[in-house]
Amino acid sequence: MIASITRINELAKKAREAGLTPAEKVEQQVLREDYLREIRGQIENTVTSLKVLDPLGNDVTPDKVKNEKEMRKQ
Repeated sequence: MIASITRINELAKKAREAGLTPAEKVEQQVLREDYLREIRGQIENTVTSLKVLDPLGNDVTPDKVKNEKEMRKQ
């Protein structure tokens, strides 16, 4: 699990209940951006590790995915 999610949830709860200070709002935004970056990275890793096969068993993985996979190997 992503470590910052606990703090993100704490700030969200505080925002609903009492409001956030300007510093906490900045912290919340930074944490959210980091969280989204991490999630996007995980999705990208998942997609680039896929291999698409047609019903006959031929590799029909899009060239863009193949190229990205090769770039990551280097």
